[in-house]
Amino acid sequence: MAEQITLKANVELGVVPTHIKFVGGLVPDDEGRLPRTEDGDLIVVNEMARLIELSPVKIASAQITVFPGVDEGDTEDMITGLRALGLAVHLMLMVGGADPMNPDDEDKVVEMLKAGLEVAKKYGIEQVASTSIEEWMQEGATAKTGEDFAAAVAQDAKVHIRAVQESGAMQAGIKHWHIEFLRGGEFQTFTDVAKCWEVVKAANEGLGQKFFRVMVDAAHCGDSDLSIPENEALITEIAESDEFSMFHASAKTTRGCLSTDDGWIGALLGAAARSGKLEFVFVELFHHEDPALEALRQLDSGHGLDTTDGRSYSEAVVDGLVDVARRLNNLVTRGHLG
Repeated sequence: MAEQITLKANVELGVVPTHIKFVGGLVPDDEGRLPRTEDGDLIVVNEMARLIELSPVKIASAQITVFPGVDEGDTEDMITGLRALGLAVHLMLMVGGADPMNPDDEDKVVEMLKAGLEVAKKYGIEQVASTSIEEWMQEGATAKTGEDFAAAVAQDAKVHIRAVQESGAMQAGIKHWHIEFLRGGEFQTFTDVAKCWEVVKAANEGLGQKFFRVMVDAAHCGDSDLSIPENEALITEIAESDEFSMFHASAKTTRGCLSTDDGWIGALLGAAARSGKLEFVFVELFHHEDPALEALRQLDSGHGLDTTDGRSYSEAVVDGLVDVARRLNNLVTRGHLG
């Protein structure tokens, strides 16, 4: 489809292609090989090409997951394939099987983070992100408070600072590392934007510069215990501290069609725009039948709903891109965004 909507905002609009499923789409097999089509094309590259063909608004970037142990040739094919489509590539560093808050797991976590940073260095990628401040859906975990919370913040800051310093990430041209919190149940401790900011502040203080930033995901904000006004105020404050620039447009609970967001995307995207620091916006949908997310469906039945309303997931993502592009353009029209 020829582009019909011109993005007026000075913002990079992209996609997190989680709608192709982690299992069968993004996660490598036991030999470290990434999923491919019958024709031998990487599924993630094939899907981004399809979205570009379908979308009436230009897609500028893709934020892709990077797992430790992926075949180097597949990583090469993925990044060069996405760039051949004219996309800027952002990395989402994946950590598993270790607790970033536990000093006993420190070296293991640092090595996993460094592996992702090495990929970014090799390919000249400037923006990385991660959910690496807590282990996902850790069995038996409870929320840390008081001194335990302070210790968790300090340990998280320590592992991330070590990863940056030991990898030479900044010297290699990586500009920022965006840290994402997750909703309660997925995480137990760092479950809202304020708690995540504590880690970012501590890491930046220890590093001596504002390298780390808070990623604001509308879905996780919506599923946190903080209200829309509380999130809006925090976004403003974090931006004033120069520790925010990236936003995920994703629907709370369902993680599907953006029309199921109950107003959170519009409200928080507006706050992000008015902050004057918004640089990157990614549309993110998850497939309601992804085997990798069965635990999340067990946690909240609202996550397992099919919200496509007769569309393919590709079409639902494109509708999300159109919705977000219109919102950004009208934020420009109203004087809220440059």
